[in-house]
Amino acid sequence: MKFFQVKTVEETLAIIQEQFRVRRPPVRIPVKEALGRVLAEDVVSEEQVPAFSRSTVDGYAVRAKDTYGSAESLPAFLTLTGRIEMGQAAGVRLEEGQAQYIPTGGMLPEGADSVVMIEHAEETGDLLNVFRQVAPGENIIRAGDDVSIGEVVIRAGRKLRPQELGVLSAIGRTEVLVYPKPLVGLLSTGDEIVPPDKKPLAPGEIRDINSTTIAAALRQAGAEVVEGGIVRDDRDEFSERAVALFRQVDFLLLSGGSSVGTRDFTVDVLQGLGEPGILVHGVSVKPGKPTILAKADEKPVMGLPGHPASALIIFHLFAVPILHRLMGLERHEADLRVTARITRNVPSAVGRSDYVRVKLEEREDGLWAVPVFGKSGLISTLVDSDGMVEIPPQKEGILEGETVNVYRFPS
Repeated sequence: MKFFQVKTVEETLAIIQEQFRVRRPPVRIPVKEALGRVLAEDVVSEEQVPAFSRSTVDGYAVRAKDTYGSAESLPAFLTLTGRIEMGQAAGVRLEEGQAQYIPTGGMLPEGADSVVMIEHAEETGDLLNVFRQVAPGENIIRAGDDVSIGEVVIRAGRKLRPQELGVLSAIGRTEVLVYPKPLVGLLSTGDEIVPPDKKPLAPGEIRDINSTTIAAALRQAGAEVVEGGIVRDDRDEFSERAVALFRQVDFLLLSGGSSVGTRDFTVDVLQGLGEPGILVHGVSVKPGKPTILAKADEKPVMGLPGHPASALIIFHLFAVPILHRLMGLERHEADLRVTARITRNVPSAVGRSDYVRVKLEEREDGLWAVPVFGKSGLISTLVDSDGMVEIPPQKEGILEGETVNVYRFPS
């Protein structure tokens, strides 16, 4: 097979960053349905959180200066003037020398500036013995400490996690503007590929692994999937099915067709979908060199390698960044990367990026990455893997004990 626009991993990622972006306008949805969606607007709070100053402990609201010098041997004596109830306003102002009982989360009364923990005080009728002094602001959260009026609490481009949804609820937002989920079409190719439910297999037939794994990975990444099924290695049929699916979706993924002849007409079909056509025809990476990236009608189109392990690795390397662009995600999810030490020497060829599957092991001296070796057609190697390690093109390999960055496969 001839590769006529081979790019490095870095060049391919730069092309993705430059060429692709959100295509469809944002939509407003309920906050309770927004988990995993990407925010399309800055969220500015119209309220302060908390709305009132409150206690962080069970105890007694006081003026801090009234407790100065108090100790077990010489307590401060304060007059109890009431009890604050949860969910109700603190209606009685606290004056000098006074205290009021307050539960955790209770509203701090006017005049109070701190709370003595319940274990550091003792009630005797209307008298409170305080055995430990407190400082102003101790054991309380002041109104607006968490969020102030006019504050940008979440910026556009952020993927919404449970904690972001909690902030939205705290400021009274019940709806939020988000980008639509990308709609991705998936088409498998190959005369030898048959549906997973076919039994028994005829000689030479292979069950379709990629449609299952890539569709699941797409949904895990936040996309909606249109599964186009399996198409034979026939140029006209392939072109007709690919064009029809391309018109329905935001992003077309083709899986398989790893033979020279099939890949050649795959390039022809992708080139014919529209301008500018093929952007990348081959990537200097192992596994996954026969990767194709195209653009037509402002939509991305990618041809994945046919071998299952290669296809999934290339998906994580390039299809996920494309999805992030289509979703409006402005920052990469760095939490998927961890550092570990490699357990053995791993050689590599200079001039290409090698991606080694690894299993992570937590040992007494830290986190270790154990290489999982196997040919790219073996899907079981991915079952045994927690992530992958890049060997950059300028290196001849990595040495046992060397610290490496591990891209963890999403769980």
